[in-house]
Amino acid sequence: MEMIKEDYEEPAEILKALGHPVRLCIVRGLLSKGRCNVSYMEECLNVSQSGISQHLSKLKNAGIVKGFRAGNEVYYEVTSESAKKIINTLFKEEEK
Repeated sequence: MEMIKEDYEEPAEILKALGHPVRLCIVRGLLSKGRCNVSYMEECLNVSQSGISQHLSKLKNAGIVKGFRAGNEVYYEVTSESAKKIINTLFKEEEK
């Protein structure tokens, strides 16, 4: 039973983190547009900056996205190959 737990723990955490419409949209948007900052996401999603930051925090904790500092701005990108595959499968998109 321990082996099963190890095999499924990471995918379950990724699915849990992606299990909100705004987080799905953030990850899909980052995959299609590349690196973006919170201000850009705020304009595209019509969600408050604090709301986006909370969702990004969950995505970072799950190892799906990482932030990269450029001056005063932080740009986010998807770093999880598993999350990329899930999004591409869900939305039937070509892998990038």
